[in-house]
Amino acid sequence: MGNPILTCHEVTDRAILIWSTKDWHQNDHKSLRINVEFDHASFVKWSPDSKAFIVQKVRENAVEVYKVNKRPDGWIGSVSKALTFPKHEGWDAVVGLGIACSGKFIMSCSDKTELVLWDLKGQQLAKVDTYLMNNYCARISPCGRFVAASGFTPDVKVWEVCFAKTGEFHQVSRAFELSGHSSGVYDFSFNADSSRIATVSKDGTWKAYNTKIEFQKGEDPHLLMTGKYNHKSAGPSHVAISPNGEVVVVADGGSLSFYSVLTGECDNTIRDIYSGDIVCVQFDSLGKFVLAAGDKHVHVFHNVTGYRATIASIQAKFKQATMSSAQKERMEQQIQEAQDFLKGLKEQSS
Repeated sequence: MGNPILTCHEVTDRAILIWSTKDWHQNDHKSLRINVEFDHASFVKWSPDSKAFIVQKVRENAVEVYKVNKRPDGWIGSVSKALTFPKHEGWDAVVGLGIACSGKFIMSCSDKTELVLWDLKGQQLAKVDTYLMNNYCARISPCGRFVAASGFTPDVKVWEVCFAKTGEFHQVSRAFELSGHSSGVYDFSFNADSSRIATVSKDGTWKAYNTKIEFQKGEDPHLLMTGKYNHKSAGPSHVAISPNGEVVVVADGGSLSFYSVLTGECDNTIRDIYSGDIVCVQFDSLGKFVLAAGDKHVHVFHNVTGYRATIASIQAKFKQATMSSAQKERMEQQIQEAQDFLKGLKEQSS
């Protein structure tokens, strides 16, 4: 199921919790608590091999690395602090933190206009001015090739991080932009293979883009869908796109809304999950579950819209393409599995 979940708790708790996700259907999940001495974390991110994680310490205003030792049964044995990066001088807050899947670099981003790339030893590789007036969000693509940022201006800017064949860092160069919003972009999300990006804006819309492009030849991202969401919260909205790029989830206030990328329509809204705002939303690695964080809890939901989207997208392929009998049989099996899941879920709730 991928890495265990990392959660960080604010000033009153000063703790990081590592949660087992071996079985999502269990009511109780074992966890391990790590205290952050005299500080608290605003971001936590796993390393690609799950042998370490990084945190953004708020008061110290620096990235800190923790090493993880596992027991023979696979669960966490111990966690120890390994390294503290240089302090982010002049930064009021950090809006983005990540580690590339290649393990070659770490990214941190300020709420002003600076985005910084580091090597794993805390040496600065590059500093980028985003020219967004104020940064709202920054992420590394799942493929590890790109870093991107959004902010006060209505565009998402994407850069390619280049390394030499021998492994040394070469440069950060502008790749492409996502345009079309009329106001600042609160948040954005990559799908599993970085071929799609979803955005959510202050203008009350979300968008999904096809980013599998030859940007070196001047090709721009292709807009796949624009949808409207009910932006009521005074705070920022958040977005996540499913690993296969077929479902977009928008968090606004304490509610979650699920949208089909194929039609742009809202399939379902779960209201008032939290008394406060949802601060993070994401899919699990297989796209079967949606996780939302807020208050002092993480809620996990079935991605019901994803099963419906799978049925719709496969049925559309039946009409558009010729295929072998083996392909048709496999696709019919996928439809049946999705229909069986939806039927079983309905029976459980009745």
